[in-house]
Amino acid sequence: MPYETPFIGLLASLLFITLTGLYPGGVIVPSYLVLFLNQPARLGATLAAALLTLLCFRIASQWMILFGTRRFVFMVLVAALWSFAASRALSSALPLSREFQVIGWIVPGLMSNAFERQGVVLTTASIATVTVVSYFLGRILGTAL
Repeated sequence: MPYETPFIGLLASLLFITLTGLYPGGVIVPSYLVLFLNQPARLGATLAAALLTLLCFRIASQWMILFGTRRFVFMVLVAALWSFAASRALSSALPLSREFQVIGWIVPGLMSNAFERQGVVLTTASIATVTVVSYFLGRILGTAL
């Protein structure tokens, strides 16, 4: 995969947001996910961390005032905790569990923030669309150069 692919993912995200008004998890999320398309377990672990973060937010928002910047910071912090906990728990329980690690600490937080704003199904479809388009554009442009 050419090194330009994450850059192409960023441009594809911006174009997608401009055309549809939907956020694919965050502007940078497809750029990270395209790097791990050949590791579906990591993609699944990242999605699971984002969904667990959303669940924690929904529970916590019953007792806390979480909106705007507070909501965003809460989701990024909780997602980072899930990512850290998953990497620690899996690495101690299963030494060969590297393929189940979450992609980054910020990516699940950005995804869960978008889940809260526009829904899980719509956001997941947006992420998948932009990630796959970025991958294929990267392959096409990589072979053309």
